[in-house]
Parts: sequence; structure tokens; C-alpha cells
Amino acid sequence: MPLEIPPVLQASPVDPSLTGNVAAGEARKVAHQAWADAPPVALYELTAGPVTHSFHPDLPDQEVWGFNGSTPGPTIHARYGEAVLVRYRNALPRGARGPGSPEISIHLHNFHSPSESDGHPDDFYPSMHLPGTFRVCHYPMRYAGYRTNPGPDGIGDDREALGTMWYHDHRHHYTASNVYKGLAGFFLAFDKYDSGDRRTEASLNLPSGPFDVPLMVQDKQFDSSGYVVFDAMDPDGFVGDKFMVNGKIQPYFHVQPRKYRFRILDGSTARVYDLQIRHNNQAQKFWYIANDGNLLPSRLEMSSVLLAPAERADIVVDFSAYPPGTELFLTNRLQMLDGRKPEKDFLRTPIQLLKFIVGAGPVADDSQVPANLRALPLSDAEIEQARRDAVRREARLGRSNGGWTINDRIYTSKPRFSSKQGQWEVWSVRNDSGGWVHPVHIHLEEGRLLSRNGRPPPPHERGRKNVFYANPNERLEILIRFRDFTGHYVTHCHNTLHEDHGMMENFEVKP
Repeated sequence: MPLEIPPVLQASPVDPSLTGNVAAGEARKVAHQAWADAPPVALYELTAGPVTHSFHPDLPDQEVWGFNGSTPGPTIHARYGEAVLVRYRNALPRGARGPGSPEISIHLHNFHSPSESDGHPDDFYPSMHLPGTFRVCHYPMRYAGYRTNPGPDGIGDDREALGTMWYHDHRHHYTASNVYKGLAGFFLAFDKYDSGDRRTEASLNLPSGPFDVPLMVQDKQFDSSGYVVFDAMDPDGFVGDKFMVNGKIQPYFHVQPRKYRFRILDGSTARVYDLQIRHNNQAQKFWYIANDGNLLPSRLEMSSVLLAPAERADIVVDFSAYPPGTELFLTNRLQMLDGRKPEKDFLRTPIQLLKFIVGAGPVADDSQVPANLRALPLSDAEIEQARRDAVRREARLGRSNGGWTINDRIYTSKPRFSSKQGQWEVWSVRNDSGGWVHPVHIHLEEGRLLSRNGRPPPPHERGRKNVFYANPNERLEILIRFRDFTGHYVTHCHNTLHEDHGMMENFEVKP
């Protein structure tokens, strides 16, 4: 069946009287850290609810969950300097059967959000059938650090820009099942460099519009009747036996003979992918331009992409060299038999996830993939100085009595530590197990991966990141600081069943 590309959600004007981030209604005014210096100019509406969905023509249509009647939900396009509100409504049934909770808390993954709008796992709210049917989240669309370094436009340092993000449910204990059931979608941010269709003199002129395609890669399992199933009680994690892109099992996509930007997200519960573009069973070269949604300093020519849950990779594929009718495939060559970790050996026959069919040409294509993309905000010397000035923290990832732990503790709502606003920190993340992998996600800010087991990371991981994949018996060193906003945030494993079974910590940012 054809690939479905999530529609771009249209915005509405902001009602001047709408001033809150309130679960119980929008009538009363509440304090919000970014409202005064980033007044919102656009309002988006997302409603979580049941969706009748077709995974494949050979399977029965069935009820899943989604936003605005689809899964993945619609894509939001936002721009730096133009703050937005998103009103998340909850129309999920109170008496829902199977895994999942009708209470939700939506997190904009990767964004530099005030704590009131971060989608904290404990800030969940019920369905429409009870008071408190929605939450308004304010996304200031300012670069991280804008309050101390406003820059020429007053919105911060554009080297801190984020690009490919995604929104998903983060309800404590139910993140894995709610996202598995469909509560996720893309959120893309643009500025004068990564400008989309709004070309500027500074624009990088990357492929845009219909040639800028988000791809959410997931795995699911189906019973003998063709209905999707999920085991929320398996603490190791969950892997499926069918693979889908944007909610469809192994779809096809007709492409023109020109350049395309693909924003690939690993939206799975536990599965790690090693992705390739293959033609005649041979891996093809492409440009790797962004990791975790952030443009790299320069393009990288690569032939594979390793993605752990919640990681993203933006790649540019040029189909102009292939004759009409050529078929290429997005494939996965990494095998996982359970939710613990990938197998050591690659699959002899990679699994086809998405088929590309090249159309006739020639076609006009004024897009580019410049050698230089977005500079990093810190020089090597500044990184070394920050390292010397940093507070040291350790996060030991482990297991105890069937639950998952950080520093031998299972998650509680009490903050485990406090961070001083603006203070550099170096986190030593240790995965001392030989049996599991853990993709570690830190809310609020992005960090720099300094080393893996004392060695520099590979080139594609040397930019700004917020998901840090820890292999068995591996130690990561991460440089990070928390700016602009105070309040409660979390760090956790993004194998979402590990998170739901305790591998998460609260922390508090203080002035």
C-alpha cells in the first residue's frame, strides 16, 4: 500500500484572552515562564482519541489511538521567532480495554520547553468525560540560552536551533503502551538557514515542501486474527514482527528523479535499527545532514544509519541517477529477538521497510546539500573550559528486583538532584550490564557526547544530541547545561518499557 505522509496541521490565530497552561480549563490565568518575552502568535489544536486504522490491506481495520483522526498525528510546522500554543485535547474513552491509559501528558521531544509545557510524566490529565479535558502548552520558539545571549534578533544563538522533533504521550507507567497505540506525531522547526519553503538569502536550500518527508519507523506484533497486540508487562522491552513506516506495513513511495530529504525517526518501543538505502541488494550512498533533528556542521557521505528508540536522522537521497521504474528500498539489517539488545551479526537478507519507485524525468530541482550546514555553538577550547568548570554527575543504569534503576533507585516523583541554572555539568552515564542497551534521553536541553569508553564518538554523533545510546558495558561522557527555565524535568531510558518500569529520574533546575 502507498506511504501516507502526515498532513501539515493548520494554525489558528491566538485569542488574546487565552493566557494559560491549565489542565482544568483555560479561564484562569497562570504564571508561565516564557509568555511575556515570547507571546504566542499561532494556536494548533490536537485531539487524542480512537482511530479506525488500516495497517495493511490483508489485515482487518481496527481501533488504535491517534491525533485528529490519524496515526501518526498531523505534522506541526513552526518557526523560530514565532511562538506557538498547542491545545492538547483528550477524547480517549474512559473505559478503554487492553494496554494503555486514557490519561495523557504530551511531551514535545527535543524541544527547549518551559517546565509547565514539557509534558512531565506526572502532569497527566483525564479524558473529555471528566473535568480537565485539555492542556495548553506554550512553545516559545526561542533558541536555548536566549535569555543570557539574545543575539541580534532577540531570540538567541541560531547555532542552537532544533529541527526534527516529535510529540508523544509521556504518561507515567503508560508511555510505552500509549505511544505504541499511536499517540505520536512530528513537530518540525525552521529558521532562516533551515528555511523550508520560506527561502531567505541565508537559506541552505535543502529539499523542502513535498520533498521533505518525515518517516516514523516502528515495529508491531499481530495475533493470528490480524489484530495488533502489546505486552506492557515485559520489563525487558517489546519487539514486533511486522515493520511499518508512518503507520503502514512495508509501504511504497513514488519519487521523482531528484533530491529528497527524509527525516527518519525510530518510534519503536525497544527496537534498534541499522538502516540502509539499497538497490540491487547494494547499499547506496546518501548525505547524512542531521542527528537527533539537529543539522550537523557539515554533511557526511554515509551508507547506513544506526538509530535507537527516539533517535532521529535526516538524510538526503538523490534519485536523479536512477532510470525510471527503478526500485530502491529502505532496509533494516539489525536483528533483535527480544527487547534487550540487537544481535551481533547483521541479517544476511535485510528487511525491507519502504520501497521507493523512481518516476520519469527530468524534473526541476533547485535544492542543494551544502558542504557546510550549521556551525556548533562551542569551539573545542570552550568545550575543554566547560569541562573543567563542570559539576560532575554519575548515572548508573541497572536492574533490581525486576525493575529498572538509575543509581540503584526506581523512579519516584521526588527530585533526585538539583541543577543550577546555567551551570555546566558532565554526566558519566554507565551501562554496566552485558545484556541490555539503553537509549538515554535528557529533557530540557541538548548535550554534547564527549566520549564513548574514553574515545571520541563517531562524526555523526559529535553534534548536539539529546538521546545517548549506551551499549552494554559502555560509559558515556556528556556535557550539558540547563538554561532559561526552572522547574521539574526528567531523564530516562527511551526503551519506553524500561522507563515505565522505573528507569527514570526527576530533577529540578533552580536559579
